[in-house]
Amino acid sequence: MYLKLITYFTLVFCINNSKAHELDTNGYILYCPCMGRFGNQADHFLGALGFAQGLNRTLVLPPWVEYRYGEPKSIQVPFDTYFKVEPLREFHKVITMEEFMRDIAPIEWPLNERISFCYTNRGDDNNCNAKYGNPFGPFWDTFDVDFVGSEFYGPLHYDTYNHDMARQWKDKYPPNKWPVLAFSGAPAAFPVQAENRHLHKYLKWTDTYETRADDFITSMPKGAFIGIHLRNGIDWVRACEHIPESPNLFAAAQCLGYRNEHGVATPDMCLPTKETILRQLKRVIKKLQTIKSVFVASDSNHLIRELKTGLERIKVDVYKYPENSPHVDLVILGKAHHFIGNCISSYSAFVKRERDAKGLTSSFWAFPSEKDKTKRANVSHLEL
Repeated sequence: MYLKLITYFTLVFCINNSKAHELDTNGYILYCPCMGRFGNQADHFLGALGFAQGLNRTLVLPPWVEYRYGEPKSIQVPFDTYFKVEPLREFHKVITMEEFMRDIAPIEWPLNERISFCYTNRGDDNNCNAKYGNPFGPFWDTFDVDFVGSEFYGPLHYDTYNHDMARQWKDKYPPNKWPVLAFSGAPAAFPVQAENRHLHKYLKWTDTYETRADDFITSMPKGAFIGIHLRNGIDWVRACEHIPESPNLFAAAQCLGYRNEHGVATPDMCLPTKETILRQLKRVIKKLQTIKSVFVASDSNHLIRELKTGLERIKVDVYKYPENSPHVDLVILGKAHHFIGNCISSYSAFVKRERDAKGLTSSFWAFPSEKDKTKRANVSHLEL
């Protein structure tokens, strides 16, 4: 009786709160975006959005997990810092983590019912250990969440486009018994499942980031510009060394297909040489003719001096954003007349999906390979 009274008064308080949300009787999905940096998290987000829609549960929008120099733990940046929430509701029900914890959790997710979900045990004991390590611990600690138990959902998986799988989730975890499914990691595949790529069109940058990007673009010479992404930090150099034995590394499927039906990854696709970059840039500039400048986004070396020297004769200048802001870089790349990205990078994949939604053109470093281009040209010639 006492617990019922507490629940009743909590409910009354939340209803009277002007910012309160109507409870979703179909339940909620929470997760920690605990794998990789922004590009990987964005892939997972689209998958989680598709998964939530498949189960008809409200998706709780997690903050973006960031790692900043000098900080021992991850930083959680609210989802709506970068993206608008309303456009997502055109596709499915969503609520920010901050709103959920304030308005919904006191009713639907009491402290003694907070169970973490994982496919199988994480660690040596029979437990998800959802808060073990960074960013797992800092993520849930941001919202004062502690778990009282673990639930292993294997062999279920996330492909709810398979309607039998959606039914299995609903049968095993009905919302009246499991109002909240809180996953220790994203309930989504990486790279993003092909069926979820189109959901990117619901991701709309906030006015703040749109304005920063537009202000910078107006500072460049008037006219069309090419946006390019150069991934060349030391961690990336080491990752590219695994291309021979890992042809499906990271976002390679965006170029090669999910079954390598369009070829296999090459070292130059992962880490293009300066010669490849300049040669391809000149080819695109010559083809488009209206290009006045090149904008460079990079995690390390923007190659500004080398590119300026290489493009000097065709009178195209090179620019980068003056601050270290990968998100502003993304907005600018999304607005370019043409984009050249890295097949293997999930950061480039983000730009490609956004541009596809806008009907803008994109290409990739060293893809197709020169050998494939020659072969296709010969086939076309024979067909003529």
